[in-house]
Amino acid sequence: MEILCSTSGIVSSQFPGQGLKDIAQAGFSGIPLAPLGHAYTKDAVEDWYAWKRRQRKAKTKTWYRGWFMDHPKTLEDALRPFTERCNALGLKMPLAVGPDLGSPSGRDEEMEDLRAPVTRLVEECIRIAASSGCRSILVPPLVVGIGGEDIWSANRAYYLRLAECARQHGMTLLLGSQCKVISGHIMRGFCMDAAEAADYIDELNQAVGEERFGFCMNVGLCNLCGQNLFDFVQTIGARLKAVILSENDGCCAASLLPFTAAEQGQSRLDWLNLIRGLRSVRFDGTLIIDFGDTAASFSPILRPELLRLAKATAEYIRWQVEMEALLEKYPSRVLFGAGNMCRAYMKCYGEQYPPLFTCDNNSVRWGEEFCGLTVQSPDRLRDLPPETAVFICNVYYREIEEQLRGMGLSNPIEYFNDEYMPSFHFDRLEEQEERDAENRRTDTKRDS
Repeated sequence: MEILCSTSGIVSSQFPGQGLKDIAQAGFSGIPLAPLGHAYTKDAVEDWYAWKRRQRKAKTKTWYRGWFMDHPKTLEDALRPFTERCNALGLKMPLAVGPDLGSPSGRDEEMEDLRAPVTRLVEECIRIAASSGCRSILVPPLVVGIGGEDIWSANRAYYLRLAECARQHGMTLLLGSQCKVISGHIMRGFCMDAAEAADYIDELNQAVGEERFGFCMNVGLCNLCGQNLFDFVQTIGARLKAVILSENDGCCAASLLPFTAAEQGQSRLDWLNLIRGLRSVRFDGTLIIDFGDTAASFSPILRPELLRLAKATAEYIRWQVEMEALLEKYPSRVLFGAGNMCRAYMKCYGEQYPPLFTCDNNSVRWGEEFCGLTVQSPDRLRDLPPETAVFICNVYYREIEEQLRGMGLSNPIEYFNDEYMPSFHFDRLEEQEERDAENRRTDTKRDS
C-alpha cells in the first residue's frame, strides 16, 4: 500500500519548490499529480466562456477549437518544471487528478458545446499523466449542461471514449463520488451511492472487456453525506483502488488532518468503521492524505513539523488497515502481554492465527492459563525459531521492544493494537457488571 501526500495547501502553483521539498523531507515518497485537476476549474471555464462570446460576436467560425486545443500544450509546458522538480526530489506521481469543470453558469444548450473539447482535453491529460509516471487518473464526471436523469447515460459514453485512450497509455480510470449543493445544503451526487457506483464500474469494465475502471473513495465527502463508511467500503470491495483520507465535522466541507475535527475527545469522522472496512476487504491500493485546509492555516515555518505529523498519521492508518495482513505474514507467532489486548486478539484472530503462547513480565502469572494460552516467562522467547514473530500486546510498546532487543532477540518484533477490531470483547465488562450486582446485593443484605 502506497501513501501519497496531497499538495493542496502546501505547494504553491507559482513557486512549488519549497513545498515539494518539505513533502519529500517529511518522508513522503509520492504525491498525486494534482495540477491536472486544478488547471480547468470553474474560473477557467468562465474565462473560456467569456472568450467564446467575444469570438461569436466577431463571427469567428472556429470559436472553441483554438482555446481548448492550445491549452493542453500550455498545460504540458507548465507542468514540466513541476514534474522535473518532483523527479529531482525522488517524489513519484503514481496517480493523477483530472480536470474538474465544476458547474459554471450558463444556459444548458450553450454548455453542451463544452463537452467535446473537454473530452479531448481529458484525453490529453491522460497522455500527460502517463508520460509523468502515473498509473491511474481520477476523472470527475461531466455535469455541466446535463440533467439529473441523463447524467449516467452522458457519462457512460464519455468514460467509454476515454477508455480507449487509457488503454493505449496503460492507465486505469477512477470514478469518484460527487456532492452537490442545493439551496445551501450538501446533497449526494454522482456515484455517492456505493451500490450504484459499483454497478457503474462493472458495466464499464464489461463494456470494454477488461478491468480498466476502478473507484477512488473520498472519505471526507462520504462523511458530509452521512455514509456508513464500513458499508460503503464493503459494497465497493475490490473495485476500490484509492482512498482520500480527509477529515471534516460532517457539516461543512473542509480538508482537515485526520483525527483533528474532534469534539469532546471524539473525532467527527467514523474512523473505526472506515478502518474496519478497509481491513475486511484487504485494501492494498493508494492512500492519499489530504489536509489542505489544516496546512493552509499553519505558518509556512511550522509546515515541516505538520508534514511529519501527517506522515506519521498516514503510516498509522496504513498499519491499522494492514493489521490482519501483518498477522498472516508470519508462519508462527507469540504474544507479549496477558491483558485486555491479548484477550481482544484471541477473540478476533486467535482461531485463524493461533499464537504458540503469550508471555508477561509478571512472574506471578507464569504458568497461568489465559484465554487458552499458557503465560510464559520472557526468557522463553530466546528459544523461538528465527521466523517466529513476537507481537507486543501492551500499550508500552517502545519500552517492551527495547527490553526484547536488550535480550538479544533477533526475531521480528511487531505491535498489535485493539483500537479498530472487527468486534470487541465485552465478556470482561459483563463479568464486572455481575460482580458489581453481587456486591450491591451483599451490601443490601448487610444494611438490612
